Amino acid sequence: MISKRSPDRSRRIDLYGLKEIGVLVTAVVIYAIVAIIEPRFLMYDNIKSILLYVPLIVVVAMGEMMVIITGNIDLSLGSILGFAGIAVGMFFVRIPDFPVIPAFIMGAFAGMVLGFFNGFLISRLRIPSIIVTLGTLTAYRGLLFIVSGGRQIDPNYIPERLILLSQTSIIGIPAIIIFAAVIALVAHLFMKYSHWGREIYAMRSNLEAAKLRGINTNSIVLLIYTIAGGCAGFAGIMYASRFGYVNPGITGVGFEFTVIAATVIGGTSITGGIGTVLGVVIGCILLGIVNTALAVLGISAFWQQAMYGIIILLALIVDKLVQNRMARA
Repeated sequence: MISKRSPDRSRRIDLYGLKEIGVLVTAVVIYAIVAIIEPRFLMYDNIKSILLYVPLIVVVAMGEMMVIITGNIDLSLGSILGFAGIAVGMFFVRIPDFPVIPAFIMGAFAGMVLGFFNGFLISRLRIPSIIVTLGTLTAYRGLLFIVSGGRQIDPNYIPERLILLSQTSIIGIPAIIIFAAVIALVAHLFMKYSHWGREIYAMRSNLEAAKLRGINTNSIVLLIYTIAGGCAGFAGIMYASRFGYVNPGITGVGFEFTVIAATVIGGTSITGGIGTVLGVVIGCILLGIVNTALAVLGISAFWQQAMYGIIILLALIVDKLVQNRMARA
């Protein structure tokens, strides 16, 4: 039986599969080089630092991946993360015994509301996503300061039971790593097996064909921005667990660029239509290794932001080269 898959589609999948393998090899090589230069990089504390850095990026990147696959972008996720962390932190200040599970639900819901607003402006008012989310990046950060009064949620207000999620283990693994793994698995199943996942890919692969097939592109945009906001809101509570505080001027600042870097180096095409959960997770691990390596090697934290910018530029160049190759084919 002859396969109906087109040669161009097969070539595209193969090229991006190789891209994911390349990112994995790069992560292993960087880890090995740093370990040779500084053997203490192999110590358990540094490995744990990498493992605890990755979950926050993974959770937010799941939403950003869906947004980018449709050919859009979300620059406000760092502010949404900070807002959710502060908003729920205020509950902890007023109600010290507030349960942890409802806190995660509230954080995710707060993020979904802000994400829905992004999606509404983009889908209904036809405003480009980069303009909308650049505006809401600042607006949500301002809202965060208004809600908190500019005050930090100090460690003494963060419940110990929440902090323990990043310290105690379930089958030897910190709980927030398991949370991230479960969210990544759900995202994989959603993108691969649900009709919404197929419609997300179809939107950017061929927008006109998607409309002719009856896909409601406005609803898909609303859905993905709501999901992205929910992921960022959930990660805001994970941030409080990981670091033990939430500061309105620090929490989530610039985080969206870290997430975008992880997403695009993981094989998600910045022009949309292509991307996998596995690739994004590998990209997150690579950034976790780079982040910890810079600290172990005593390199200034300012280089970290420069590194993320360079990674995004390199990913854009590689993406363009791959597309040019496919066009020639």
